Amino acid sequence: MKTPGRRPQRVAEAIREIIAPFLQHALRDPRITALVTVTTVHVTPDLKHCVVGVALHGEAAERERTMEGLQSATGLARHEVARKLDLKSAPAIHFEIDKGADHASRIEAVLAELRRTEGTDH
Repeated sequence: MKTPGRRPQRVAEAIREIIAPFLQHALRDPRITALVTVTTVHVTPDLKHCVVGVALHGEAAERERTMEGLQSATGLARHEVARKLDLKSAPAIHFEIDKGADHASRIEAVLAELRRTEGTDH
């Protein structure tokens, strides 16, 4: 069986370059109020599915509404990808919250708190 090579990675990078500005400028859903950052894009080897990892910045309720808006915009995102990429068929787009960004910000907060308490102990 043939290995997929680098094509899924190249397609994923091209999709990231299309989706990121699309979410920032072209998508007009009133539910999307949190700041959305595209962190990762993974495409299956058969190029039929694409998982877009996003970091959402804002309050919990705001992030939840934004995620609902992103889920409802998957068709528009797929249409945008199909319009700009020369593929036989555009992959189905799925948005997922990237937990890595939240985890990193929690670690930073803990480290900042430790630095603050260390500074007051001396």
